[in-house]
Amino acid sequence: MRRCSGNSDRYNCPCITDMNNNTEINNVALNALDLPEDLKKLDINQCKELCREIRQILIDTVSKNGGHLASNLGAVELTMAIHRVFNSPEDKIVWDVGHQSYTHKILTGRKNQFDQLRKFGGMSGFPKRNESHFDAFDTGHSSTSISAGLGLVKARDLKNEHYSVVSVIGDGALTGGMAYEALNNASSLKTNFIIVLNDNTMSIAKNVGGVPHMLSNIRSSDSYYDLKENVANTLYKLPGGDHIVDKIKKTKSNLKQMILPGQMFECMGISYLGPVNGHDIEKLIKVFHVAKRINGAVIIHVVTHKGHGYKPAERNPAKFHGIGPFDIITGKELKSSDKPTYSDVFSEKICQLAKKDKSIVAVTAAMPDGTGLNKFSKWFPERFFDVGIAEEHAVTFSAGMAAGGLKPVFAVYSSFLQRAYDQILHDVCIQHLHVVFAIDRAGLVGSDGETHQGIFDLSFLTSIPNMTVLAPKNSRELEAMLEFALLNFNSPVAIRYPRGQAYDGLEEYNAPIRYGKAEMIIEESDIALVAAGNMLITAQAVRDKLKEKGYNITIVNERFIKPVDTDMLDRLSLSHRLIVTMEENVLSGGFGEAVCQYYDDTCNDIDVLNIALPDDYVEHGNVDILRRESGVDRDSIIAKVLNRWANVLNKDKSNE
Repeated sequence: MRRCSGNSDRYNCPCITDMNNNTEINNVALNALDLPEDLKKLDINQCKELCREIRQILIDTVSKNGGHLASNLGAVELTMAIHRVFNSPEDKIVWDVGHQSYTHKILTGRKNQFDQLRKFGGMSGFPKRNESHFDAFDTGHSSTSISAGLGLVKARDLKNEHYSVVSVIGDGALTGGMAYEALNNASSLKTNFIIVLNDNTMSIAKNVGGVPHMLSNIRSSDSYYDLKENVANTLYKLPGGDHIVDKIKKTKSNLKQMILPGQMFECMGISYLGPVNGHDIEKLIKVFHVAKRINGAVIIHVVTHKGHGYKPAERNPAKFHGIGPFDIITGKELKSSDKPTYSDVFSEKICQLAKKDKSIVAVTAAMPDGTGLNKFSKWFPERFFDVGIAEEHAVTFSAGMAAGGLKPVFAVYSSFLQRAYDQILHDVCIQHLHVVFAIDRAGLVGSDGETHQGIFDLSFLTSIPNMTVLAPKNSRELEAMLEFALLNFNSPVAIRYPRGQAYDGLEEYNAPIRYGKAEMIIEESDIALVAAGNMLITAQAVRDKLKEKGYNITIVNERFIKPVDTDMLDRLSLSHRLIVTMEENVLSGGFGEAVCQYYDDTCNDIDVLNIALPDDYVEHGNVDILRRESGVDRDSIIAKVLNRWANVLNKDKSNE
């Protein structure tokens, strides 16, 4: 047995599990391989050895850079088999979400860049068409691969081309409604389309609902095996029965496929193959060859184990779904601080409020841990609802509970809430229903890149009538805003807060939360920094530097992004020549534009400088680097303020 570690003896780590292969291994070095066609030259034992080496690379790299480890460890053999059977990039492989695409990247000519995974300017943690022609479609959010794959199939057929399309989707992603919309559409296909259902029994958290239950029944059912044995025994008793059994075993529509356990898919008109052991390369290769010959949509049900091959990830796959740098031997994350995160603060406060008010309920879309609702789920299980990867349903479900007199809190990442815009507008805000949106990971989130940056929520939420939007400056203010939203308010309300450690400064400034009112932090004259949420920290740093240069600087904590505190804006206009708005959101539709609009509407010619993210997508990388590159860090803001202030003074001189 070979094991792995990061030292000179790279296979001596006790955390790496034995792959239970007792055959003699013909060693093959990953470095000797280039593009996927090289895999076809290897025998099965060499492929198995290569899987071990890839797992080591995954563990070593993610332990340094962070990333999605458990899902990738579970998909190594599956990815290997796909590339053995199909001819990428001619054949198109679409990875749902992309959490399991690391092995794909290693096998498609990017192994030498893999150490730069998720670093600024380095390799993305998700499939990117602009990164490699082997990536057929950009992904990052769940339940999209079947729709995208079906689109590729239609493009192929209309252009009279002949490549294969393989869409890989997890069982967790199959709880998303978009997946079923695509399956419904695919059911009428008369040409080949292969859907690989990677069934590892969980998404980020343990899967919930009817679909996982159905898949569990398929995995655990003995009916097929019992029937197979009974039929075989009966046939053996007939004249020539042994010959019949032999023929059945050899045909592509063998007994397993004749007694398909995937009844739901078959009833939809989609062929079903499986379940197949997702860690058995030989079986995977055989079933892929069968699937290629089916004229229509076919689902291959592959059963894998999240974290396979690394004991800490096998024991706790949820923890290793998305993890920061960690110690390989112990599996413990290397955290820079033990201070609570904003998610932790939210978790404690909602539990405190729920003790006092039994009408408070909590909703998550398959992320109880990431959003901080695990504690709530344990304390108030009857008031906790995990709806699976189904953000649209989560919002309307919450609206229904609000209509029934409850106070639902939907805790969700900013980038995932984008999926439910229509439901927020139509099902919550038109009816003025009291749903609280606890928006985690708002602003720049870093290494997951474009698909996960929470930089659009202010724009799309403030565009909706009846929606109120708040952003806290620190942990204490988040607690106060939650209390206000749940106990002192009765309309749709969103509270957005960033990823990571909760700021505990400025606690001496704790004026009560009043609807639509900002908070004056430091009042001087000339230049006013009006900051939203965590940008107040940057505003402090900007002021400190400008004070050293002799400038008068006011700081305002906006608190309410919608409605904007117009009384505060009027007050500032009396003693200031330059208003600087600061937000970690794209410029278009953001807080800064609302301030400009107000001054325009009131014919106030005060100068306004909007500090915001460019109207663009922000790539992956360290958040500090991304802020600098986007022009929202301290030094960039100071340069912009001084330049605009010089223009203000020049304008004054020209008017004299």
